[in-house]
Amino acid sequence: MPSSEFQLLSSILENKGKSVPDILSNISAFQIAVPSWALGAGGTRFGRFSIGGEPRNLEEKLEDIGLLAKLTKKTDAVSLHIPWDIPEDVEAIKQKAQSLEISFDAMNSNTFQDYGQDLTYKMGSLSNADSAIRQQAVDHNKQVIEIGKSLGSKGLTVWLADGSNFPGQASIRKSLQWTSESLQSIYSDLPSDWKLLLEYKPYEPNFYHTVIPDWGTSSFLCKQLGDQAKVLVDLGHHLPNTNIEQIVATLMHQDMLAGFHFNDSKYGDDDLSTGSIKPYQLFLIFCELIGGAEDEAQAWESISWMIDASHNTKDPLEDLIQALEAIAIAYAKALLVDRGKLTQCQMGGDTVGAQEILQDAFQTDVRPLVKEARIQAGGVESPLEYYRTEKIREKLISQRGKNSQATGL
Repeated sequence: MPSSEFQLLSSILENKGKSVPDILSNISAFQIAVPSWALGAGGTRFGRFSIGGEPRNLEEKLEDIGLLAKLTKKTDAVSLHIPWDIPEDVEAIKQKAQSLEISFDAMNSNTFQDYGQDLTYKMGSLSNADSAIRQQAVDHNKQVIEIGKSLGSKGLTVWLADGSNFPGQASIRKSLQWTSESLQSIYSDLPSDWKLLLEYKPYEPNFYHTVIPDWGTSSFLCKQLGDQAKVLVDLGHHLPNTNIEQIVATLMHQDMLAGFHFNDSKYGDDDLSTGSIKPYQLFLIFCELIGGAEDEAQAWESISWMIDASHNTKDPLEDLIQALEAIAIAYAKALLVDRGKLTQCQMGGDTVGAQEILQDAFQTDVRPLVKEARIQAGGVESPLEYYRTEKIREKLISQRGKNSQATGL
């Protein structure tokens, strides 16, 4: 029996001409991938504090994502990070994932740290002045593609930490050229039904310049590669007060939006829980996404969705439950926007009317919709409450140990 809150909201929305069954269907269909590195306690460059019961291998990471999928009905895929999570037995991992109804989202390469490879990435990888190091980074990305092919993935995500900390340390122009050449070599091995998701970041770990600092540079490189390369937007990878929704709209206008890494930020790339700092911005981003899809600027199905957050004071599973809920809420609110009336206000110069339309949707408490969609899909009424009531973390500590640490962290 649907809750009284849901019944009341349904009546209000139907009076506004909204189809509640369609909204519920859209909410249920919207799924967000969970990265394999998000299941352990996060940290900063100053320290990391274990929470116990962390997944000790890829199998246990899949089990944690399977639990999230069962409770929330908002995730159905894992995004692997290589070499942190190279499957030892591909067929066994595929069977494990299938039993949990988990698929494999885009694969993530790693050339931003040393992990035992022959040559160091201290001075860069795909942009390194040393051609042997560039080739090593290219070969790694090609290896990631092969692993992804064996698992059924359809994408490669590339994020570069490459850049410099001091003026004169590196040639800005040559670094960009070497990166372009390296990416072209990687792209040549990309299967025809895959996409390359190219991420950008204005600073950190390099603080004078990064080779791919913004969406424009990423888009420029992608257009050099071909139609299968598009721009990945990480919500934390922007300078303070950047209009991310404008970036999203611009990329969709060009059919160049590869996907999202969801998180939130106060000052920079803080990797905070999605929606914990700027929920209205997240709502506005979804407004642009829905509008762009409805206007056929870019197909909704062509966009990838993943959480990329890691905070060292939360239980990571609780953090992911909160993030999945926040994303679903922002999306549901954006679905309520009366786009016909909004277009009329925009065409007629009615600034006040346009604001009222957006505020009406944003201020609507859509939690009953999100909850009902989850229940109808087979999830639990309150995932976080269930997780705590059932003492899931305590059970994981009992099974895996108090000092277990997730790989890659």
